[in-house]
Order: sequence, then structure tokens, then C-alpha cells
Amino acid sequence: MRMRFPLFILREICMRGVLCLALVLGISSAPAFAAGGFSDWAAIVVAGDWHAHDGSPSEIFDNARHDVTADLIRLGFARDNIEQFSIRPQRYPADSPVFADAQSIGDGLWDLSGRTHAGCLVYLTSHGSPDGMVLGNTILEPVTLARMLNNSCSDRPTVVIVSACFSGVFVPALRAANRMILTAARPDRTSFGCGQANRYNYFDQCVLSSWPDTGDFPGLARAVRDCVAAREVKEQVSPPSEPQFWLGAEAAKELPSWR
Repeated sequence: MRMRFPLFILREICMRGVLCLALVLGISSAPAFAAGGFSDWAAIVVAGDWHAHDGSPSEIFDNARHDVTADLIRLGFARDNIEQFSIRPQRYPADSPVFADAQSIGDGLWDLSGRTHAGCLVYLTSHGSPDGMVLGNTILEPVTLARMLNNSCSDRPTVVIVSACFSGVFVPALRAANRMILTAARPDRTSFGCGQANRYNYFDQCVLSSWPDTGDFPGLARAVRDCVAAREVKEQVSPPSEPQFWLGAEAAKELPSWR
């Protein structure tokens, strides 16, 4: 039987043995991107928790939500076709996020897909467990996310990025020819960088820093994996998280580039 962890334990195991280090690298200026073929894509960006690994309050996931959204707009996504979700939406009035629960996320993706005609992008950042991703006081399970994608995005080109411990558990349920999936860790591994002093976790930091040096999502995935591996060696954390990457045959042909 698969064990379900209380959320306060998840926050401990997600970063066991890792010191709360401030990031040396930061986003000091907005990168310039060429607008790609994403103006008719639907996108949702979700921050699923508001705690550091030790349970203290943290902006780490909402920082990533906000900055990933800003970079998607620079990549050519239409602002009106992106919806943000947060566990504390009232704290971020400028972003107008929706409260992050499974029903709202599913409804948001459904609505966005109804007014767009191209692909879908889902970016999730939170703590995780072997059962899925922390979403407030619940767990978003892989089968639930798969159902959302099947209902809303169907056979459209779809990119799913899950930034959480154990997030490789999402790959088997989501795998399809029209999808690209990138996760922060293997199904049996934690990811790192969720300390209170961090602006982003290691994976989200690598995504944000890799946009300018890549030209498409498969290239981004490869760059992020290399970046995470290098960061974990530098910080001497182990075992390595080993981000997972799946690229379906149809997605490989249909995903637009931004450069």
C-alpha cells in the first residue's frame, strides 16, 4: 500500500539535509525573446503551496509563478490566455490569481482551451509526494491532472512542467504522443532548494535562467536537466533529483519555437 504523508512531513522530506541558502544567481533583468507561435496557446501557472521545507511561510512558489508567467508572455503567449493560480491569491492582487484547487484549475484550463485553438501549457510548482503534488491541504494526483488535460486539451500539442519532489510520478499518467513532460525529479527522488531564504527552488531557477539560451521546449528541458545537475553538485546535495523528460513523437514535430 502506498503511504500518504502528512503535509508537514512532506515539507521536511522534500529538502531533508539541505541548508537554507540564499541563491547566488538571480534574474537581474528581463531576458529578451523573439515572439514565437504561442499567441493562441492556453497556459496555466500554479503555485500549490506557501511554505518552505521546514513549514515556515515562504514566497518561493509564488515567486516562480509570477516570473514564469512574465517569461511566457515574453515568449509570445498572450497575456489574456494565461491564468495564474495561488494558495494565497489575495496576497497578489496585481497578478489576479485564482485560488488553487483542483476544480478551479480544471475549470480554468477548460475555459482557456475553449477560447484558444493551438496548444496547452501547464506549469505547476509546489512540494510533492509519491502520490502527486501538494495543492494546499490536498494532493493533486497524476490521474486527476491527466483527466484535466484529456478533457480540455485533447490531442493538441501540450507541454507539462511539474516542479516538485517525486514529480516523476506524473510521467506515466500523462505520457502521450502529443505531449512533452518535464519534471523536477524521478518518481522516487526529492528535489532541492525549498528553503525559506531561497527566491526559487533549484528547478524553477534553472527554468527561468535557461529561457534565454534555448529556442524551444525540448531544448529548454535538456538545458534545465544539465543546470539542475550542476547546481546539485555545487551545493553537494544527494541523491541527485534526476529531472525526467518525455517527448512524444507528435509533440516533437508540432511544438513551436521562440527563436
